[in-house]
Amino acid sequence: MIDSRNLLFGKHKYLFGLILLLCMAVMCVAFNTEDSDDFAIARREVLLRRIGHELLLQSGDSTSRVLPVKKIAENEYQITFENELTFQTDSLVNTTQRLLAKDLLASEYIVKVVNCGNGSTAYGFAISKNKKDDIVACIGRKQPVACYMINIKFKPLVINKVKNEYFLGSLSLLAFVGFVFLKAAKPKVMLPEGDYTNLFALGSVVFDAKNRKLIINEKTVGLTGTETRVLLIFALSPNEVIERSRLQKEIWEDEGVIVGRSLDMFISKLRKKLEYDPNIKIVVIRGKGYKLSITS
Repeated sequence: MIDSRNLLFGKHKYLFGLILLLCMAVMCVAFNTEDSDDFAIARREVLLRRIGHELLLQSGDSTSRVLPVKKIAENEYQITFENELTFQTDSLVNTTQRLLAKDLLASEYIVKVVNCGNGSTAYGFAISKNKKDDIVACIGRKQPVACYMINIKFKPLVINKVKNEYFLGSLSLLAFVGFVFLKAAKPKVMLPEGDYTNLFALGSVVFDAKNRKLIINEKTVGLTGTETRVLLIFALSPNEVIERSRLQKEIWEDEGVIVGRSLDMFISKLRKKLEYDPNIKIVVIRGKGYKLSITS
């Protein structure tokens, strides 16, 4: 009873440890993903300022400032300038695509160049994941000098998608770690200590299970741990048929290993060690299993 309680406690201890490990790992993933998002957004704002900077240079202005980038909606930003400027539509498209290709969260977006005075759209284009879905028009036309603002709206849920990919990847890793942890933590199946305290008289052979040996006419024959476990099952039920599946389960499958031919090998080794007494035999019961036959 005490051993079973200890085993149950051990299982609960390992289970608690696994749950704690998983919780800590998921929390780490959540915080790390959140930090990663903050970093990506900060990087995006730098890229947007770079777009404004290159447009000013293309306009021939190398001295005036790009004003602070504004976040005007959840997924929309606005680039403004200190002075008026002009731009080539194809240069704006190429510059934006080249720089935003470095933004891991920007797969699809819409760019609108807005007149400062009346808010009308002077130019716009849309970039999609698939090139065939891009909407780009009026390439090659130079826009007049004016006060412009550039609004860039990113497709919503892009950040969530990246977060989900990180999370799903982390869950896969956790599942693997959990499997390895359980495999390592699984207690080895042992027969109760009390079963090893008795000596078994098998004909003229004495089976000392605790010390893993056979005593035959004052001669000692050593047994391996597996041989001892197999013979103990037979010794506890002499002259009874022991199913092959039971032997496999109690000796190997409970430890997470399934074998077939190994059982026959150990039976063969035990037969040789018991052959000193012709009245003791391990016989095959076809279609069922084995029996330790002891005759007077």
